[in-house]
Amino acid sequence: MSLTAFSLVCLAALLHAGWNLATKRAGASGAPFIWAVAVVSSVLWAPLALGVHGAEVTKLSLAAWTCIAASALIHVAYFLALLHAYRVADLSVVYPVAHGSGPLAASLLALPLLGEALGPWGAAGLGMIGAGPFMIAGGPALLSGAHSPRVMTGIGWGALTGLTIAAYTLNDGYAVRHLGVPPLLFDWLGILGRALLLTPWVWWARDDLSPMVRRSWRVVVVVALLSPAAYILVLYAMTLAPVSRVAPARELSMLIATLFGARLLGEPDMWRRLAGAALIAAGVAALSLGR
Repeated sequence: MSLTAFSLVCLAALLHAGWNLATKRAGASGAPFIWAVAVVSSVLWAPLALGVHGAEVTKLSLAAWTCIAASALIHVAYFLALLHAYRVADLSVVYPVAHGSGPLAASLLALPLLGEALGPWGAAGLGMIGAGPFMIAGGPALLSGAHSPRVMTGIGWGALTGLTIAAYTLNDGYAVRHLGVPPLLFDWLGILGRALLLTPWVWWARDDLSPMVRRSWRVVVVVALLSPAAYILVLYAMTLAPVSRVAPARELSMLIATLFGARLLGEPDMWRRLAGAALIAAGVAALSLGR
């Protein structure tokens, strides 16, 4: 992986962990919140996306539009699963399980589906990255049964969220790397699609919208700015490096999220979870050496 791609992923990891922390602390959840974030994001990012790539919208192929629609649908499922998980479990369990299993699965699937290759360093890195979330989520206690119901709930919802991450990573990576859709334009159109998809749902639950906006409007703005910024950086990294390298490298955000969860949210088992995060960091370093 090139230094430029790696730097983009590192910056994206910091932004990603930041908006996840904001969401967890605010207790934000549900379709109205996701819809509000999508609407605000589409407005805030429209001048840049259309100013840079506006002329390319009409030139997108049917395959590109299919990937954009699929991305919007999968991201809605991702946000619904993630926000519910944050309501019922700890950030430092949900985040590593979701963002460990998802990119890891996407990386493995990218090998046969996108025709990518993985050398010895890359294989070793994937192994360490796979072990890290296991350690963070509970370690050996997961196998012995010495774990709390809250941890198991977090693992279950985290794994479900991870499936959606794997799906959108492969879909979106294919669009920007193989179809040549500009990352900024692709993400903005996907966000717009999310807003449209959720509008009927939010209209049906419109009584919940005003209280959510009054309670969480600051978080909506933060997520609307940071979430697209983080993902656009990842998409640009995917144009510079294989998806099987970029996807697991995103797990650097787990080190940041684990520190946030322990220090700012007072979540338990800090040292075990930090050990798992260190495994992930070592795996990313090995992966960056892979050919």
